[in-house]
Amino acid sequence: MLHAVARTVTVRVVPRSRRVSVDEGEDGTLIIRVRAAPERGRATEEAAKELATHLGVPRTSVRLRAGPTSRIKRFEVAG
Repeated sequence: MLHAVARTVTVRVVPRSRRVSVDEGEDGTLIIRVRAAPERGRATEEAAKELATHLGVPRTSVRLRAGPTSRIKRFEVAG
C-alpha cells in the first residue's frame, strides 16, 4: 500500500507587493509576496501557486489548512 507524505508549511503572505517572491524570514517562516489584493481569496490563491512553484510540486498538491483571512497561513503540501 502506498501512502502520500504530507507536510505543513507556515507562511506569511504580503499582499499588494510590487514583486512576486518567496523569501525566508528570520524565524524560518516563508514570506510570500504577491501582487493580488486580499479580497475574495485572491492573495491566498496566488500564494498557494507561488508556494507550489517554489517547492517544485503541482498546484493541486498544496492545500490551505488554516488562516484563510489571516496573513499567517498554514498550507499542507503533499508529495
